[in-house]
Amino acid sequence: MTTQSQPTEAGKPPTGMLPKLGDEPGWRERLSFADLAERYALLVAWGIVIAVFGVLEPDTFLSSANFTSIFGSQTALVILTLALLIPLTAGDYDLSVAGVLGLSAMTIAVLNAQHGVPLGLSIAIAIGVGALIGLINGILIVGLKIESLIVTLGTGTILQGVVLWLSDSETVSGVSSKLVNAVIGVRFLGLPLEFYYGLAVALVVWYVFDHTPVGRRLLFTGRGKSVARLSGVAVGRVRIGAMVGSAVTASIAGVIYVGTSGSADTSSWSALLLPAFAAAFLGSTAIKPGRFNAWGSFIAVYFLVTGITGLQLLGVQAFVQQLFYGGALVAAVALRQILRRGEIEEEE
Repeated sequence: MTTQSQPTEAGKPPTGMLPKLGDEPGWRERLSFADLAERYALLVAWGIVIAVFGVLEPDTFLSSANFTSIFGSQTALVILTLALLIPLTAGDYDLSVAGVLGLSAMTIAVLNAQHGVPLGLSIAIAIGVGALIGLINGILIVGLKIESLIVTLGTGTILQGVVLWLSDSETVSGVSSKLVNAVIGVRFLGLPLEFYYGLAVALVVWYVFDHTPVGRRLLFTGRGKSVARLSGVAVGRVRIGAMVGSAVTASIAGVIYVGTSGSADTSSWSALLLPAFAAAFLGSTAIKPGRFNAWGSFIAVYFLVTGITGLQLLGVQAFVQQLFYGGALVAAVALRQILRRGEIEEEE
């Protein structure tokens, strides 16, 4: 006896099946010139910024030393931005990532420099602590149904206090030179290895988001938790896993952060949170507009840093950096909302 499958609405997957990335209705039709222009507008804007500052400050801005500095000193920010993408894709916010980065860096410094713990073990402990923090965040958010903004704002503040306690409110230096050499001591094609670490993490995040069931579950959860749950997605586990993944990735950023100088301070890392959010949202307007994606965010980090560097070379006062990042965040969020609204209207 044969059974007939239930008819499904055109363009929508049967219940219990996740849509493959790129299978959205009208996807192929939207691959037009306008679509390509939208996808790569940020790259064009980046080129314009380089051209403008190159004309204004040709001797300093266009120097190889300046571009080496831009590309070789932002890996911690790149990885921190990629860490944010994981919960953002699932519909949650993680304001504790900068605190996790700071705690990871300080844990390595205290264990290795002050207590003589082997470098490898110190790094493993730091990443393990990050995973535990992410798990706690996830359980509080999902188990107690508390908004992710509130939970992670609280845990991030707690982590700042823990860093001060571990370090006695002082910078801890003397981390093994092996880590420093592995991060900035070796160059390839003129750039320190840390740039390629950021590139590698971006590759991993891109692959997970675009080519694995985990990425599809994250995306489906972020687009609608109720619909995802009805389709068989374990939404709670996905959200907890996203928080753990975010914290582990932020811990890796902490490893890079302490490796750039061989020391860990008590507060400078907290300034990375705003530019990381700005890059994450700005990146969602490029490559795959309307969706948080690794390559868009990777480009966005260097676009923003290029703008800041150019302004600094022009002698603009330091407060403009905060205005630049804050303005970029507001503009990126607004543009993302416009793109998402257009995407939803097309699907409907």
